[in-house]
Amino acid sequence: MGETMAKNRAKLIIKGIVQGVNFRYYTQREAKKYNLTGWVRNLPDGSVAAICEGEEENVEAMIQWCRHGPPSAHVTESIVQMEEFRGEFQSFSILF
Repeated sequence: MGETMAKNRAKLIIKGIVQGVNFRYYTQREAKKYNLTGWVRNLPDGSVAAICEGEEENVEAMIQWCRHGPPSAHVTESIVQMEEFRGEFQSFSILF
């Protein structure tokens, strides 16, 4: 039996030119690649919010990816808040 991987949860706010550049689509694609669950959505102030849950190293990889985002985005700031893993999501969704 292998060791069970530590699970983690991160709440992110990504600021900059992150709306209208397919940020949510690419975030969902990355989350699936890292086998993460949670959601991503645009906020009224022009930023993007996301919650992702999964294996610690995959959550960390997602945080790193969100610091630059897709090619057409220009991230100026990413605020990360680590939280306790809750396992509340079945998949990774784009919320509207």
